[in-house]
Amino acid sequence: MAKKKERVLNVIESLEFLKRYRIPLAEYAVAKDAPDALKAAKKIGYPVVLKVISEKAVHKTDVGGIIVDIDSDKELKAAFDKIRRNMKKAKADFGGVVVQKMIGSGVVGKAQEVIVGGKLDPSFGQTVAFGLGGVFVEVFEDITFRVVPLKEKDAEDMIKDIKGYKVLMGARGKKYDIKAISDIIMKTSKMLDENKDIAELDINPVMVLPKGAYAVDARIVIK
Repeated sequence: MAKKKERVLNVIESLEFLKRYRIPLAEYAVAKDAPDALKAAKKIGYPVVLKVISEKAVHKTDVGGIIVDIDSDKELKAAFDKIRRNMKKAKADFGGVVVQKMIGSGVVGKAQEVIVGGKLDPSFGQTVAFGLGGVFVEVFEDITFRVVPLKEKDAEDMIKDIKGYKVLMGARGKKYDIKAISDIIMKTSKMLDENKDIAELDINPVMVLPKGAYAVDARIVIK
């Protein structure tokens, strides 16, 4: 949780931060109103996700600020209106939405969620974290840490160290792009090493495919 003197970047600021370090992102656009959202969705291509842009709604899921698997203009218009109502109910500001490509659906097939993060440790300085998403982190606490800056072998070892490594290597019948994950970990290490004012970083989730990996959402806390 961010301290009083710390600032939590909104979703657009966080994604732009990642973009500066060439971390692959799921295609997205900013929409201030429903017509803009419809235009963006048609350009990006369905299915899409809508995410609220709000300074107060830090945890977007908790206040109904994210709606996924939107597959038509009708669904998108309803989702936009619902998010705006949810923000009013939560007494949070509404600055429009991010319209983002839904990764891992349709002909591409299901993606595997992983988490890449970072934290400023009082003893060790900037550290990078990695683990599989979902129950692997929440229940099994299957996550590993390293102190930045990392070498490529460090990133590779982080991936191999988690219990869920077998899942990434094809335990469920599909092998995922390990090199793409390692690349994101290395770029995250560089970001943290060059920005000592980052107190917390969560790139969650990163959607990993058989070829490629894409950051979908991020939360960055600046001290």
